[in-house]
Amino acid sequence: MSLRSEVYKTLGFTYRNFIITKRNFFTIFETLFWPVIGLISVGLMGVYLELNEERFAFILIGAVTLSVLQVSQLDVAYVLLFDIWSKSVRYTFATPISAWNMILGAWFFGIFRGLIAFSILFIAGEALFRVNILIPIPWLLLFLLGVFLSAMIIGVITCSLLLIFGYRAEIFAWTLSAIFMLICGIYYPVSMLPEPMRAFSYAIPLTHFLEFYRSFYGFETSFENPLLIGYLISLLALVVLVALYLWAFERARRRGTITQFSE
Repeated sequence: MSLRSEVYKTLGFTYRNFIITKRNFFTIFETLFWPVIGLISVGLMGVYLELNEERFAFILIGAVTLSVLQVSQLDVAYVLLFDIWSKSVRYTFATPISAWNMILGAWFFGIFRGLIAFSILFIAGEALFRVNILIPIPWLLLFLLGVFLSAMIIGVITCSLLLIFGYRAEIFAWTLSAIFMLICGIYYPVSMLPEPMRAFSYAIPLTHFLEFYRSFYGFETSFENPLLIGYLISLLALVVLVALYLWAFERARRRGTITQFSE
């Protein structure tokens, strides 16, 4: 197979997610409405508590990160959920595509939606609360890439669970990011967590990406180079999770689960 062919197959899933999103009001709603509502609610809480600028930035960074993560990871999960809901999974897998084509293609569109969400939230935070969460662009891009890698991790987990457990697992598309919120210190430092949970949070790359971002506002990091640690954990997790996804697909094919998802 040529590289050009693989690129076209991957971008085909990017385009498919774009077409479905364009025709679906609720997916546009996810990008524009809920992130802004989350930012406003957290921002008003910060105003009520009379937080100083650094602590205000701390919680707004958490709100923005959570929204970007949720929007981006949903696109990776949607690449399989759209087929399940339309009962066309076997027709998709009958085409000469690979797991990487599906995941990467959907992830690229998730990055696009995530960047739109971040831009809207940055402007809203500046306009409504006079809090600037913009750091030097090269570091900001590295941070966002880390968040998008975390989104891919959640999306791959969701797709694997869908192939293993069927329809019952679709709830994970919306709950996994909430679990990450609890463990990764979205609104508080992970040092507040009990020791076993804190150790688990350090195994999640988003924890380190958040600490890296907040270090520009004077907050200490748990490790010397959180950005590098976050990337290393992300790459290791993706290798393991893609292997899990491939295993789950073969298992679903042997057991006929894919046929159950189709008409």
